[in-house]
Amino acid sequence: MTGNQIEALIGMLVAFGLLALTVLPSAIGIVRDKRVDRQLREARQDEGAGKETQKSSDRSTVPSTATWYAEGRRSKKLVSS
Repeated sequence: MTGNQIEALIGMLVAFGLLALTVLPSAIGIVRDKRVDRQLREARQDEGAGKETQKSSDRSTVPSTATWYAEGRRSKKLVSS
């Protein structure tokens, strides 16, 4: 091999190394997202198989914090006449 061929080979390896460094984090993220999606899907299936569907009348009727806060703010408004 000549000097030019060795320089070209080194340049190509560096370019592929940089490409791998830029693609690797996104590839790891995609694999992790797919794993989390699979775990969520399995959990949903397990939950659905072990429980009957919940009726709307079984749900709690306690208002959320946001609703409570908004009602409190509404009652404090002054009405100008």
